[in-house]
Amino acid sequence: MTKEQKPHKEHLPEIVEKKYEKREQARQERQKPIFFGLGMFGTIGWTIAVPTVIGTFIGRWLDTLHLMDNQVSWTLTGMIGGLVLGAVGAWRWVKKESGTH
Repeated sequence: MTKEQKPHKEHLPEIVEKKYEKREQARQERQKPIFFGLGMFGTIGWTIAVPTVIGTFIGRWLDTLHLMDNQVSWTLTGMIGGLVLGAVGAWRWVKKESGTH
């Protein structure tokens, strides 16, 4: 380095302070509080549970109509359908929250 490129002694504390602030900001962004994880866990649970329960109730209602002479269990079909929809919804939500597209 030439003399022109070296920082002046007066600017050195400012440079160090900026680097320190960037490092601290990066460290804080990596460390998310435990409540964030618990909230995410709860949201994922509800995202899967609600469609599963709704699908089960719709399937149960279809079973009472005696469609297809009970050859198909609509309760089980609705439960699996709701579970799949909930899992897809949870996966998309986690993907969005993690920042990956």
